[in-house]
Parts: sequence; structure tokens; C-alpha cells
Amino acid sequence: MTAEIEKAALAMMTEDAPSGSNLYSLFFDALCDGLSSAFFAYDRNDLLLFASRQVLNFFPVQPEFLQSSTRLRDFLGAVYDTGALCQGNSGKSSTNRDGWISQRIASHWRERSETTEHFVDDRRVRIINRRLPSGVGFCILSDVSEMKKREEQWRIDMERVQLTEDILDGLPFPLFVKDQNMVYVAVNRAFCEKYQTTMDEVRGRKGTDLFSTDLANRYDESDRHVIETGEMSISRQRQIARDGVERDIVTRKQRIGKPGRYFLVGTMQDLPKDGSDFDEFALASHIKENSDRSYRRAYVPMAALQTISRRPAAMETFAPESFNGRKILVVTADFAAETAALKTLGAYGFEACVVHDENEEAAFLDVASAHGVKIDLVIVDNQLGKRGIELAERQNIAALSLDGSQLATELTFLIARHFNRNIRGALAEDARQTGLAPEWRRGDAGEERRVQVVVAEDNDINQIVFAQILEGLGYSHAIAASGDDAVRLWQEHRPELILMDITLPGLNGFEAARLIRGAEKGSGSHTPIIGVLTQAFERDRTECTDAGMDDVILKPVSPDIIETVFQKYMRPARKAQIR
Repeated sequence: MTAEIEKAALAMMTEDAPSGSNLYSLFFDALCDGLSSAFFAYDRNDLLLFASRQVLNFFPVQPEFLQSSTRLRDFLGAVYDTGALCQGNSGKSSTNRDGWISQRIASHWRERSETTEHFVDDRRVRIINRRLPSGVGFCILSDVSEMKKREEQWRIDMERVQLTEDILDGLPFPLFVKDQNMVYVAVNRAFCEKYQTTMDEVRGRKGTDLFSTDLANRYDESDRHVIETGEMSISRQRQIARDGVERDIVTRKQRIGKPGRYFLVGTMQDLPKDGSDFDEFALASHIKENSDRSYRRAYVPMAALQTISRRPAAMETFAPESFNGRKILVVTADFAAETAALKTLGAYGFEACVVHDENEEAAFLDVASAHGVKIDLVIVDNQLGKRGIELAERQNIAALSLDGSQLATELTFLIARHFNRNIRGALAEDARQTGLAPEWRRGDAGEERRVQVVVAEDNDINQIVFAQILEGLGYSHAIAASGDDAVRLWQEHRPELILMDITLPGLNGFEAARLIRGAEKGSGSHTPIIGVLTQAFERDRTECTDAGMDDVILKPVSPDIIETVFQKYMRPARKAQIR
């Protein structure tokens, strides 16, 4: 900018000095470069006096439309024809070309006007118009996309903060957060009720300001240990509440955050009424307790803590309607497992029968074979040994060996996984026999089958949940921990569907979806992209649609939600069932 101004000044002192209008052009161009803005001016007859070359950065019109003496109407018509503005800006979607131009000219004749327009390339541009008393008008265009994004992110962050505070306040047990200096930065309502105080009286203060010296020092000792080592502290102590009831309270403290910005999160909870301990005590590296065991503290190593946090919850698996009527034989001598299995299978429409040992199983299978009754699956309690599996395999019947716990809690999940895998394997085999190129195949022992589903998810626990559900439903999949990975996996595998979390490191879900949609243009292909949201905010749904996503689902996900989405968006061949 400075160089161009000096150049113009030097030219003024030479006999080849430019005309006044050319000098103004040099100055305006230099100024617009420095401000990253575009500028044009027009006279009282709506003829362009000057247009900086930066206008072309906003409107890709032909350069001749920026020449002086060009009619403002012609310039605006050229802008309309570029399609640079999104439909709906300033009534463009509700009027024809001439109507839109007339509306714009009217806005340029106002003494002052300011609007922010949405461009088709997702930029936000501020347009400032001013008409002087002499009739001369000015228009300044500035790209405010980043500022708008920061404002939107700030608004989203504020909403998240408010949501987090509401969730914490709704928890029935006391919770607090401290920073590295042992200063309270957050407490919830239950904490305040327990200690008969208010949030404002706690936040910004240390334990020595709230408790006795001995108690505060004891708290600080464990807090600093957790912050410095990352181990979880779990302490048990006996307290007498204000109602006079004596209770055992467990306090857990964990470190969260990143190096240089760690926080300590603590929760307090009543022990079970039977007086037993929580699971963490069994995983502790060491335990301290006083003589009468009214106070105990344990430190749990990070590796053991991750084992607890990553332990998947039991999931109820969706059994499609096509499984109704499937015949299953259960072989178990455990009455409790028998009762649970029959109840579960009956709830999902399976036809089930139970025998109690291998001899009864052999007799049952012989009778069924003699009468032409097809048994789809035999489930054998592994306490009975391997003979039950061998009896089923002799008659070419699929069999699963499960323990009593699996019979009671994971039965539907394991059965659904078995049938879904077989259905999809049969579909691929049918495609090969009919000469059709299969969309995916399981492959030989050393060969990987095609990835059908890409899951973009950065949270470790959610990755496990998605993997278990997709494995159970029989779909091959790949996990992307960032938006960049999601785009790369899409390019490598061209999956049939993408489950896209919107909050991802690197490219977020919206940006990754836009890149994929941009790459698909002109190819004739379209990969369904399903946005995965944590909250049902309408703005997130709208932004998913704007980014080119086909649909959205909410966390926590379940097998029936996933299967419903697949049935709607996967290729028809994938939805066929073998009967």
C-alpha cells in the first residue's frame, strides 16, 4: 500500500504525472488493498465514477462493467447474472431480474444503508451504501465471514456453557471443579445445598476459605496428587448429616484438561446401603485408612481408570421384522439362563425351545429333521462342553456357544449379529452367481471386504459404541477420528453411507461434508451423509442441510436407529432379506 502511494506521488512530480482521476484510482486501489475491501462510486445519474479492482474478488463480472460511465443498472445486472448471491438475499428469490435490479438501485439511493449478504461460496459480505447531498454515491464491500463465524462460535459456546451449567445443577449429587491453583471455578446446586452456601461465595476461593485448616489441608493433599499424577482419588468417609443420619460418603476426584491447563473435577455420592465399596477400590494402587475405617482413600492408576470408563454398557440390539419366526434351540441346564433366554427371544418374535443336555439335544434334532422342521440356530451353554456344538454341526445347523451371563444379557445382540452376517454373506453370494458385480464382499482369509460405512467420530467411547453396533448388524466399517480422516476414507473406499459427527478436530463435520459434496459434483455419484448431533438444536439441523447432509440422528445412538437410517439410505440391494 505504501509503495503504491509513493509511486503515485513520484509520478505527480514528473512531467508524465497522471491525470487527477488516475491518481485517485491509484490511491483508492491502494487503500482497498490495505483494508481488504472493495469500493465503487457513482454520480447523481447513476453512472460509475470509479470501481476498484477488488470488486472482482466479490463479483466475477467482466472487467468492462467496472469502467467509468457504466450505468449502475448494467453493473447490477451483471452482478445478478453471476449468481454470486445466495437465493433469498434482498428478495432475489421472489422477484425477476429487473425487479431485483430496481430494488438494489432503490437501496443505493438511500442516504445510508448497511446489509450483510450471504454469498454462494458461503462468504458473508457487509455492503455499506451512502448517498451524499450532491447525489454522489459510494458502496463499500467487506468480507466479514471470519467475524461472523467467530460471533456464531461465541454464541454456540455461550449456549454450551449455559447447557453445561444447567446439567450440572440438575445432578442430584454434589460436584465441584478446581483449577491448578486449587481455586474453585465451578460448583453445582447440590454442592451448595450440602454446605449451606451459594455459588458466588465458593467460586474464586480456596478450601482454606471455606473449611477448617485440617480439613482443607487434607483436601489439598489429595487434590494436588491428582493434578500432578493423573491418578483418580477415591475417598470414603463417614459423615453425620444435618438430619442426624450417619452416612458413608464416597468422593471421587479426577484430572481433566491438557498439560498446562489441568482441572480437577470432584463428585460426592452416598455408598450403597449394603455397605459395600465401589468398583474403583478393587483397582487401587494403594489404600489409606484410619484405625476405625471411618475414612479411606484410594488412588487408581490412569490405565485402570480408562478400563472403567471404556467398559461398554450393555446394549439392546434391534432385531428386524424379517427375523420373526426364526427357530432357535437353546441347550442349557441353568434354569435362570433358560428363563431369561426364552423371555428375550419371545419378545423379539423368535420361536424358541429349551433342552437341558446333549442327549435331549440329539433327540430333538433327529425328530426335527425327520419332520422337515428347519432349526435356524442352536445356542449351547458352554458349561455343557463342546458336544452340543458338534451335534448341531453334524446336521449343518449353525451354533453359538455362550456362557450364562451372555444368555441373560447379550443374547439378542449376538443372535442379531449372527443372522445379519449370514444374510449379507448370502446376498453377496447371490450377486456373484447371477454375474452381478457385488457392492461389497467378505473376501478370503487374507482379504478385507469393502468398507460400507465410514463413521466420523473423535470420542473413544462413542467409537466403541458405533463399532459394536455396526459389527452386530453385520456392516463393514471404518472409523475416522477427524474430519480430514473422514474425507480421506471416503476418497479411498467410496462407502455406501457416512455417519458424520459435527464436532471434529481439524475439519469439522460441516466442512468435511462440503468437501465431499464438492468432489462429487459432475460425477453423478452421491454418498448419503448423516449428521450425528448431541442436541436437537434447529440451527445445527439447518447447517447440516446447508452442508449437503441428507439427514440427522441424535446421540446416544442405538442399533434400531442405525438400522432405520440404513434401510432408508443404503442401496436397495443392501435392504433385501433372504427368506
